Amino acid sequence: MGLETIVYAVEGPIALITLNRPAKLNAINPAMVEELGQALDRAEADEAVRAIVLRGEGRAFSAGFDLDMGDNDAGDEVSFLRRELRRDLDIIMRFWHCPKPTLAAVHGYCLGSAMEMAVACDVTVAAEGCRFGAPEVNFGDGIVALILPWVIGVKQAKELLLTGDDQVSAERALALGLVNHVVASDDCLEKAMAIARKIAGNDRSAVALTKQAINRSCEIMGMGPALEQNLELAVVIGSQETPESRAFNEVLEREGPKAAIAWRRQRLGTETEPSQ
Repeated sequence: MGLETIVYAVEGPIALITLNRPAKLNAINPAMVEELGQALDRAEADEAVRAIVLRGEGRAFSAGFDLDMGDNDAGDEVSFLRRELRRDLDIIMRFWHCPKPTLAAVHGYCLGSAMEMAVACDVTVAAEGCRFGAPEVNFGDGIVALILPWVIGVKQAKELLLTGDDQVSAERALALGLVNHVVASDDCLEKAMAIARKIAGNDRSAVALTKQAINRSCEIMGMGPALEQNLELAVVIGSQETPESRAFNEVLEREGPKAAIAWRRQRLGTETEPSQ
């Protein structure tokens, strides 16, 4: 594969997929979505691969999906947004539905839909100092893959998603159930690889069918239809325009995200809570 935004390697029975846009904090752009799909196709088709590990190069796992979604050739903003969000949802959920076990080793920042991707993996290992969060509501955006209520529960998901907190510590993420382990930064990838090797050493069919059984339990409870309904709401959120959103976007374009968020909070007289 001629890959530009990721690195694909195989180490024994483990396929290692590395997000490789370090200068952009591994922000996931359309090219990376396409290449992630190719890498997963390759790992799933390779009989020698029995587990898949996802990681990020540089200072962060990923700061989330790139705000630049590419050119709108269709002209219809709603159709364009729906198509792009569908593409993003599908690549996130490929890690959930993948017939082979998926693991994520996250460090630095793990934000927005990149956090959803890490949570969609079967096992997630976080480095100390990693920061998690879903800041979409700060920018008037919707959640692409509303997977958090199924993983950490409704109450915890509501607080995290409605506050837009993007400074959730690795230790807090562990307590919430967002991740399985928190380890020293230098040990993060090796811990994920060690768990992957342990899984790979088990009976292939039993592992695959056990993952399938767990996922089916979520489907029976309605996870699939719920994600589809959320996608439509995300399209509504992303395509609507209000006086507040117009003013916010003007500040955003002129002065950047920090200034835009500060403008709204100052205007409304709100204070942010201390990060946990």
